[in-house]
Amino acid sequence: MPMETKLSDLKTDFLEYLEIEKNRSKLTIRNYDLYLSRFLHFAKKHGVSSSTKIDLDIVRSFRLWLNRQKDRQGHELKLATQNYHIIALRSFLKYLAKRDIKTLAPEKLELPKIPSRQVEFLESDDLEKLLQAPQQEKNELLRLRDQAILEVLFSTGLRVQELVNLKRTQINFKKDEFSVKGKGDKLRIVFLSLRAKEALKAYLNARQDNSPALFIRHNRAQAILDQTPLSARSVQRLLKKYAILAGISPKITPHTLRHTMATDLLTAGADLRSVQEILGHASITTTQIYTHITNKRLKEVHQKYHGKFIKTHN
Repeated sequence: MPMETKLSDLKTDFLEYLEIEKNRSKLTIRNYDLYLSRFLHFAKKHGVSSSTKIDLDIVRSFRLWLNRQKDRQGHELKLATQNYHIIALRSFLKYLAKRDIKTLAPEKLELPKIPSRQVEFLESDDLEKLLQAPQQEKNELLRLRDQAILEVLFSTGLRVQELVNLKRTQINFKKDEFSVKGKGDKLRIVFLSLRAKEALKAYLNARQDNSPALFIRHNRAQAILDQTPLSARSVQRLLKKYAILAGISPKITPHTLRHTMATDLLTAGADLRSVQEILGHASITTTQIYTHITNKRLKEVHQKYHGKFIKTHN
């Protein structure tokens, strides 16, 4: 009877499958590696060393263990984070089934329903206050850069990592648009408003460096360029700084501007499918977190048009 392949080796095979055959991003593979490693380590401690021994009991125990874990800040793991572990495990089991390796049927793993996310976005007055806040920055180069960052974030709805990965050569000022590689290495087109275009041009015209990065670090005292691309964390700190200067909630993040852009489009009458494309959501279900906007618009339509037929025939 042939020896069973170790679970650790099967995990390696699975990650290579994701990389080569499924063309998943490095971040996705790294996360799956983390989630599966936690499960395999837990399973090994409980005597589960082969695929045939994976059953609902060990999965249930693992989920209970996850539910009792704390993050670095001492908080309980979010339900979404716990679900990511089970999603990774289910994908792993599907892969094993595809290879005719005996194990727990993946369809037996069910995910608990996550409560609807509350979308945080800026009202128009607060948005304008935030966009005007960089005017208080005395260093001209920093002011121009930060103004461009805020305008581009609101205009395009980019994720912060997408923003800091941008290169100068990506921007097409003639068409006021450019392509960006998002989650899963999927390309999509995003668009520059006139304000964003002018702010970005002003910043780039003020720079005297050869860095290919669109947004870079600057020395505040001497306005010297070190040509290092801005990090996502730097942009997050930048948003918090200007939120405080604007006198609005300091909890503002780059994602708040992404939500604000989507809310702005839907309020103006854009359809959910178009917003899905602009945001780069793989599923319309993700975009449906903005139903607070579409529902509001439907109510306005109902109030405006309902009962007209009866009134005209009385």
